[in-house]
Parts: sequence; structure tokens; C-alpha cells
Amino acid sequence: MLESKNFIEQIIEEDLKKGLSPSKLKFRFPPEPNGFLHIGHVKAICINFSLAKRYNAPIVLRFDDTNPEKEEEKYIQAIKKDVSWLGFDWDEERYASDYFETLYNWAVDLIKKGKAYIDSQSSEEIAEQKGTPTRPGFNSPHRNRLAEENLDLFNKMKDGAFDEGTHVLRAKIDMSSTNMLMRDPVIYRVLKKSHPRTKNDWIIYPMYDWAHGESDYIEQISHSLCTLEFEPHRELYDWFLDQVFEANKIRPKQREFARLNLSHTITSKRKLMHLVDKGHVSGWDDPRMPTVSGLKRRGYPPSALVSFVKTAGVAKRENVIEASLLEFCAREELNKSSKRAMVVLDPLKITITNYPEGQTEHISSENNPEDPESDFREIPFSRELFIEREDFKPEANRKFFRLKLGKEVRLKSAYIIRANEAVYNDNQEIIEVKCTYDPLSKSGSGTEESQRKVKGTLHWVSKKQAFPIEVREYDRLFLHPSPSTAKNNDELSQMLNPNSKKITKAFAEPSLKSSKPGNRYQFQRKGYFVVDKDTTPDQIVFNKTVGLRDNWKNS
Repeated sequence: MLESKNFIEQIIEEDLKKGLSPSKLKFRFPPEPNGFLHIGHVKAICINFSLAKRYNAPIVLRFDDTNPEKEEEKYIQAIKKDVSWLGFDWDEERYASDYFETLYNWAVDLIKKGKAYIDSQSSEEIAEQKGTPTRPGFNSPHRNRLAEENLDLFNKMKDGAFDEGTHVLRAKIDMSSTNMLMRDPVIYRVLKKSHPRTKNDWIIYPMYDWAHGESDYIEQISHSLCTLEFEPHRELYDWFLDQVFEANKIRPKQREFARLNLSHTITSKRKLMHLVDKGHVSGWDDPRMPTVSGLKRRGYPPSALVSFVKTAGVAKRENVIEASLLEFCAREELNKSSKRAMVVLDPLKITITNYPEGQTEHISSENNPEDPESDFREIPFSRELFIEREDFKPEANRKFFRLKLGKEVRLKSAYIIRANEAVYNDNQEIIEVKCTYDPLSKSGSGTEESQRKVKGTLHWVSKKQAFPIEVREYDRLFLHPSPSTAKNNDELSQMLNPNSKKITKAFAEPSLKSSKPGNRYQFQRKGYFVVDKDTTPDQIVFNKTVGLRDNWKNS
């Protein structure tokens, strides 16, 4: 059976059939270093890097660093780290700033050809004279300046003779075009800001549309793939290429795919910055954030993110993917790779009255039954244990398969116990359950009693050997399924889930004492957890990644 191809692969296959040499295929991932990568970027990364791998073609990691007001070196390093963490390598590392001289010279050529001019209007005046989607624009009063005057002004802009906002260079295209982007777009502006790489060498900076397509051309990218919001830019992308294209060169082809829109999530850098600045989250790597660094800190393995993008597919139309699909992909990966451990989040003491006082034995339990090469760990078992408080009720109906008075359950990997008495404090709260155990029922002992079936199995820890840990449990950050619809930051803040983070002091089996940040575990019957970077020698902190089953509720 032939493997089906997505529409981008079909485009590439058609280009190859039309004569494009496979050796000329080349792709790129071009983030702007003005923030951290998020789940939407993961889709773009996977598409471009997977195509490069599929066609054995080179791929460029290019930073579109044309706006020194917002770009920083820390973002460049974070982006490289995230792409590597996802499992991808690039063949070339490039920067739009590598091409500032070439872009400038091409702009000079445009002026000489009468295809660009210096506009001395204010930004408000330019916006007004560009018109609206239903009303044509009208020409700038400076549109017909002579080339010599334009060149003189452009050179003075470059030399720092003018303040920001006094002059811009605009392409001379068509002020009546139905595409607003074609109405004499600005291609250079004055910005007296230090650039992360070129420092103060440049006073003028190219706009995104001018720099992006021409950078693709300089690098000889065959297919420039971007999200659907750039579809209106394609006409301008091609117009700019027309001005510099040479017949013996590869002409990049821009094509668009649907963004990855995740329910209950925002990916706008501006809105994410608001969350950070206002302290709604602890930072860009807060485990509730949709950033790659946040997802990593939450415990999502990179393979789960790649699997999620692949499962969601590559589409031409915008749609919203349920966040539960991301959780499903995480469970699939974590179930295969995570060691098992027993942790009690809300402890209730049980005392096995017929177990010898002062005795401790060690119970052998498999680290990961899904892994054929998994080994075993030894867990201490004693007279006094902790179980989850919710796992005991003095009385309950037949559908309650956990511990209740007069009934039996099995303790995971250990013995069958029977609850005999509940002990209450003065506030009528249960503080202890007295039980008895069947000493012949030990799991794996080979006795007939060890094969006896009971309906409930509970996890537990030995009270004496258990040690306290901090557990951070997370829910969706937004209660609203589409927070991107918020009209302003105040409305966005009102959509936040006030209970998106819960901190619990729990008790863990002693094998977890050696845990290091990044270690992942399945807390049996509770979900998947990862050791957080806030861990100290005195306090191990765990973040909950996902539960064992989908418990998201429709809103």
C-alpha cells in the first residue's frame, strides 16, 4: 500500500516531475528571536525538518533578526536549544542580518529603477492614505520624487542623519491593489537601536516582507513554507523576488499550511508576554505555558510533541485541535518509558495489627511492565502504611472497589488486607484504619492464596521509610476554550483558570530519593510526573504531566 502524502509533499512531488532537480531541494525554519518557541512552532519545525529528512535535502535554521527593538541573544540560544531537544539538526545556521548589506544594495537598485521612494509622511498619514480593503488608497505626495533625491535621503537615513519616524523607504507598486499589502509597502525604517549581532553598524533596518523572501532567495530555498496568515503576503513575496531574480537561480516558492490551534491555549507572543509580565505564570517555562520550554518542564517528552503534530496532520484550513490529543500522545510515550513508583498524595494511616511490630520486609516490584528489559526495585513494607484517603470509606456501595470495613483489597505487589476498624479524632475525622493481612497472599510468592482474586488494588508507602515530596498538579490555564478571542488583556485575564495549579505535600517510596531534575515516573494509579528544576537537596519537587486517563471536561 502506497504511503499517502500531505498536500505540501504533493506540491514538491509535482515540482520534481516538472523538472526540479532533487539536489536543488532546500528547506528552512525561520523564527524571529523575539520570544520562546511554542507548540505552534513545533508544527512548523516538524514539517520543515521532516521534509528535509524525507528528501535528503539540506535545511537552514535562519533567524529573522530584523527588529532590534524586541530581539535578544537569549532567544536565539533558547530556540537552538529547543529545536535540538525536539530531535532535529540543521545543516546551516543563518541570520537575516547576514544579508543587511545585500538587502541594502538591492533597495538602492529599486530606487534607481524608480520602484522605490522615500516617504516623509508620519506613520499615521501613511496608514490613512493606504485606504481600506473596500476603499483604494491614494498616492503619497512624495511618490514621484526623483531617484537622485531618494538616493540622497536613503543614504542619509543609513548614516543616521534623521530621527526615527521621519522617513521610510517604500516600494512603488499599486495603491489601488485589492491586496492591502501591495499598496506601496514600507521596506526600510530608521531604528536607532543596538542589534544583538550587528550592534550599532546599522541605523536602518529592513521590514520582514523585504528581508524574508530575499533571504530565502539568497539561501536558494526551494520551498518557503509558512502558516496561513502569510497567504496574503505571497503576492508581495513574489513581487520582491521578481526584482532580483536571475534566470540561473532557484526561485523560492511560498506555500501556506494551517496553524496548529490548540484548545484552551494561546500562542500569541504578545499575550504570552502579558501572562509573564503580570505574574499569572512564573515565567516562559511555567509548566502551564504552551512554550516548548514549558512543555519540557511539565514533562512532555519530545517524541510526544512530534507524534502529536504528526497525528494532528498538515491541513490547508484552520481548525482547533483538542488539548486532550496532546495528552493522549504524551501517555502513549510515557507509558513505554517511565519507571513506576508509589506515591501517596493525601495520606491516611493504616495499621496492620497482625503484622509483627518492628519488622520491615522488602517487596519486589517491576520498574516498568511495558519494557521487556525493565528491572525490579525493592520497596519497604511494614506494619504501618499510608494509603490515599479517598481509597477508604467505612461504608460504600458495591461499585466502590477500594477499602471499606469488612472487605478486602490487595496492596500493590504485596498482600491482601481486610479493614476492621476506623479510628476517629475529636472532629469525627478518620485518622487511622486498623486492618489485618493474609501472610500467605504475597504477590508472586507462588502460594494458592497469592493467586486469590480481590476486586481492588491500592498503592501504598511504608510510613516509616516514606519521605515527603512536593507535588505540583496542573489543570488547563484557561477555562475558556478559545482564549485567543480575548479582545484585550483584561478580558484575557478574566478567562484564566484560578485553580490551574495545586501544590501538595505527598509521601513517596524511598527509591525516589535519588531522583534528578528531568527524571520521569508513573506514580501508580495517579499519572505521569517529572522532577522539576526547583528541586533541592532538601526537597524534591514533581510536576504532574498528565493523568493516566483523559479527564478533561468539555466546556
